[in-house]
Amino acid sequence: MIIQLEKNISRQAKINILDLLAEKQLKTKEVATQVSIYLVSIGMINFDIREIGNMDGVKDIHKVDDNYKLVSSKWKVKPTKVVLDKDVYVGSNGFSIMAGPCSVENENQVHQMVDFLKENDIKIMRGGVFKPRSSPYSFRGVGIEGLKMFYGICNAHGIKIITEVMEPEQIDLMYDYIDIFQVGARNSQNFNLLDALGKVDKPVMIKRGLSGTIDELLYSAEYVFSGGNEKIILCERGIRTYEKAYRNTFDINAVPVLKEKSHLPVIIDPSHGTGARHLIEPVALAGIMAGADGAIVEIHKQPEKAMSDGQQSLDFYEAKILFERMRKTYSFNKRLSAN
Repeated sequence: MIIQLEKNISRQAKINILDLLAEKQLKTKEVATQVSIYLVSIGMINFDIREIGNMDGVKDIHKVDDNYKLVSSKWKVKPTKVVLDKDVYVGSNGFSIMAGPCSVENENQVHQMVDFLKENDIKIMRGGVFKPRSSPYSFRGVGIEGLKMFYGICNAHGIKIITEVMEPEQIDLMYDYIDIFQVGARNSQNFNLLDALGKVDKPVMIKRGLSGTIDELLYSAEYVFSGGNEKIILCERGIRTYEKAYRNTFDINAVPVLKEKSHLPVIIDPSHGTGARHLIEPVALAGIMAGADGAIVEIHKQPEKAMSDGQQSLDFYEAKILFERMRKTYSFNKRLSAN
């Protein structure tokens, strides 16, 4: 059960509610977010919840059977809109494109990428500065100084950035130089990191784990929400299966299922979802038709020279065509849904 409290609730009114919940033998946790104050109650609900809903200080109340209660669509029917500023947001009747290199490499690369994104009206740039690599000998990122450079250039041109955070200790170092924290597939069940991001007043995008289930992704989001951060974006990026014809198996089913189960925006990553340049466009368009709120795509001016993931990065010409086709597909799907 989720109880949403009035913002100006009195101390005594809150005590009265908590006392009644304890009397009903419910285990209750208070969650204060950027938006509201909630009481999340766990236990057997064999009474009329209007008994609590009619109490002073209660704004709304919902019975939610899901274990991931705060991210469930069963209490919040209206989709969440994650706002970065007045012109840039993710979710709720809009299609957001995030694009950029797998890894930030140098200042010249960032300038070239920013110019290209501005030409194509892309307002969020992706780029890794701390790279979790399977091999210890692979390029592992430019670090915090590279992030400062990356953010400085993008911020000067009105471009928001998303980059991966790998451990709780990095959050404070990165906070002033980031717009969206990305939790990568390998960290999707790093609960210490998720707890720490729950205390941050900036959006968090959580990628599905390499072999993670949809419920496990929603549990990860619940960790962040229950810590106090409602600004959460879910990302389907493909899962590891027995199939060897491509890097990962992109789970197209996950998009409508996540949209059904949760009120959070869902974006797709067709670059990691396929691992192959020629598969990115068809999978991206299929994801849009399945209901995605946006896409995050890897691009590089010269993919063959990229320091990481060049095989799944589009060049500027290919990216320009994809951006146009994704926008047309989204508009078509929106018209189709309206009929």
